[in-house]
Amino acid sequence: MPTSEWPPQEKMQFQLALRRRGVSDLAVLRAMEDVPRELFVAAGDRADAYRDVALPIDCGQTISQPSVVAYMTEQLQSKPFHRVLEIGTGSGYQAAVLSHLAGDVVTVERFRLLAERARERLARLGCRNVEVVLADGCSIPDELGHFDRILVTAALPDIPEALVARLQPDGVLVAPVGPQSGPQALVRLRKTKDGVDRAELIEVRFVPALSGIAREI
Repeated sequence: MPTSEWPPQEKMQFQLALRRRGVSDLAVLRAMEDVPRELFVAAGDRADAYRDVALPIDCGQTISQPSVVAYMTEQLQSKPFHRVLEIGTGSGYQAAVLSHLAGDVVTVERFRLLAERARERLARLGCRNVEVVLADGCSIPDELGHFDRILVTAALPDIPEALVARLQPDGVLVAPVGPQSGPQALVRLRKTKDGVDRAELIEVRFVPALSGIAREI
């Protein structure tokens, strides 16, 4: 896959910032280094591509700050033999990071424009193990099957049982949970033989998950 041509000093600062934020998984750090974030932001925001800030993208959505992307990815604990579902493709940046860590990635987006542009970016980068699906992330199509890992990149009021049911045994789901205008927590679920273990990790702020496929774009 092509790597970023961003100035090495800025990329080094980027990696140091992630480590200072507590990200320590070397595979995740390598994936974050290898994915050129500047290709996933608007042209006018490229000077800020490696700052630890969220940036606006099309359709009123955002690309999360790198430290949050790295932390969520680390909590997912993806392995090369895992099949991963991402709900909320956005720019495609998170899917590109996951493509370096998982065997197969299915990413679902409700906005046609975002899905098409993410598909183009991922193809340009050679992310052949990523499938972009235009679908309702709140009602995953049955034909997509089950997954070892599920990552949600929009805030849910709570995690639906139907989504937990898509996890394979010992599967992990990571999602922001909480109201649009109130406190949200990043939640990690692990499916065990005895049930589901739930842990609240950090406070976060995400746009809300919306149902249906967007009609206008």
